[in-house]
Amino acid sequence: MSSEPPAKFFVNQGLVTSREDMLNLLRPLLKQTVTYHFFRGRELVSHGTGWVERIVTDQPEVSTFFTPIAVTLNVDSFEHLDFETRPDQLLVYTLVQGDERVVVEFAPMGEGGHSPFEPEQLAFDTSGFVQMELLGLEAAED
Repeated sequence: MSSEPPAKFFVNQGLVTSREDMLNLLRPLLKQTVTYHFFRGRELVSHGTGWVERIVTDQPEVSTFFTPIAVTLNVDSFEHLDFETRPDQLLVYTLVQGDERVVVEFAPMGEGGHSPFEPEQLAFDTSGFVQMELLGLEAAED
């Protein structure tokens, strides 16, 4: 009989301590818009919405950071990851280090299934403008 414990088993929720499992659970966040809430103890310290640019492991020189522009997650920055499934079948991720935790969720979708934070082409309303052509000196001499 083997003395090694079997692999853990999770369905829709769980607490993960393995770096590899944390990386696999966080991977769907890559290149997605997320909301984040940073807590120290029970106090909400900061929150925002950002774009997940990188998810890394085995790179201790890379920091985890959350900004409105970009989010980088280093699995090695956290002791464990607690996850649960929302009623809409998306996950809520809680990354924990000591008495600090960051709750990360997919950003809400807007009309047409797109995130309201997704980059888009700037639109310019020209309906209130008139186009005029100015003739140069050559036209005045004719």
